[in-house]
Amino acid sequence: MLRSTINLGMKIIITGSHFTPAQAVIKELLSRDNFEVVYIGRNRTMEGDPTPSVESGVIPKLGIKFINLNTGRWQRHFTRFSILSILKIPWGFLEAFLILLREKPDLVVSFGGYIGVPVVIAAWLLSIPIIVHEQTLVSGIANTVSSWFATKIAVSFDNPYDFPRNKILVTGNPLRAEILTSTTKPSIRIANFFEQAKRHNTPVLFVTGGNQGSHAINSSIFEKLASLTKDFFVIHQTGDSKYHDFSIAENLAKDNDRYLVSRFFEAMDMGYILKHASLGISRAGINTLLEIAWVGLPTLIIPLPSANKDEQKVNARFFESKGAGEVLEEKDLSGKSLNEKIIEMKNNLPMLAEKASSAKSVVLENAEKRLIQEIYILVS
Repeated sequence: MLRSTINLGMKIIITGSHFTPAQAVIKELLSRDNFEVVYIGRNRTMEGDPTPSVESGVIPKLGIKFINLNTGRWQRHFTRFSILSILKIPWGFLEAFLILLREKPDLVVSFGGYIGVPVVIAAWLLSIPIIVHEQTLVSGIANTVSSWFATKIAVSFDNPYDFPRNKILVTGNPLRAEILTSTTKPSIRIANFFEQAKRHNTPVLFVTGGNQGSHAINSSIFEKLASLTKDFFVIHQTGDSKYHDFSIAENLAKDNDRYLVSRFFEAMDMGYILKHASLGISRAGINTLLEIAWVGLPTLIIPLPSANKDEQKVNARFFESKGAGEVLEEKDLSGKSLNEKIIEMKNNLPMLAEKASSAKSVVLENAEKRLIQEIYILVS
C-alpha cells in the first residue's frame, strides 16, 4: 500500500546521488508517524544516457514525492555533453532554491554527489538546517563543498576527514533493512534459481558493478561465461547503460539455465542473494562493500580506477584488510584473469568465508536511527 504524503509534522527533504543509504533512512522515517518525506533526485543516471535512475523508479513506489532536479556537474573526463552539463549548473541552483521555497522543508539531508550540492547551498541561503552524510573513507568533491554550508556532517567511519571537526558526527552508513534482517523472502525467480543450484550442489556466484553496472566487469563475465557456469550458478546485476550490457546478458541467459541476469535487483532479492551466494564479484563502492561485509560474502573486489581521489582503491584495500575479500586491479582485469582468480577463491572458500565473517565488525549498526536522532535534535 502506498503511503499518503499528507503533512504529518516535520517535512524532510532527502537528496543526493548515493541512493542506497538514503533508501534506508527513508524507510525508517516512513515507519514513524511524524515525518513527511520529499526526494530531490535525477531522472537519468548520466548525461546522454537515457537509462532511468534507480531512485526515479523506487521512490514513487514508496508513495513519496519525487522531484527531478535539472542540474549539471563538472565532469572529470571531457565528453560531448560536458559543456552542456556545466551550463546547467547555474540553473540547478536556481531550480533547487525555487523547490525549497515551494516545499518549505524543516530540514535537508544530502547523501552526496552533484545533485546534493545545489540543494544544500539553497537550504543554507534559506536558513534551513542541513545534514550531509559521507559514506566513504575519502571525502568526495561534492561533499567537501557541501560541508562548508552544512549544519552537521554525518560520517560512516571514525576516520580523519577534510571537514570542520566541530560539525562531524560518527553515525555509520545506513544499510537497507532487507540486508540487515536475518530472514528475507525473495521473488519466485530468485528462490527457484537458488533451489536449482542446491539440487546440483553447485555454489552461486553473484556479480555486480553497483546500481550503474560496470562495463569492464560485464565484458569479462561475457568472455568467460561458458567456463564460469561450469563451476557456478551465476547471478549477474548488469546495470544498464550506453553499452547495452543487459541486452547482451539477456541473450546469453536464453541458452544457459545456470545464468540469471537483471539490470537491477530489488532490495528483497538483493538481501537474499547476498546472504545465500557463495562468492561475489563487485566494484568497490562503499555501500556495496558494507553490505557484503555485513553478510560475510567473500568477494573479488575490482575498484574503479577513475574514481575521485582513488576512492574505490582506498575502499577496496581497506575491506581486503578486514577480510571481506581479495582485490584485482582493473589494469589486470580480463576474462582470463577474472576466471582464474575466482576459481582460486572457490578452491579456498572455507578459509575466505571464515575471514569474511569477521568483516562485519566495520559496520556500525543502527546508523539510520542515529541519523534520525540528529534530525530530531536539529528541528526541535
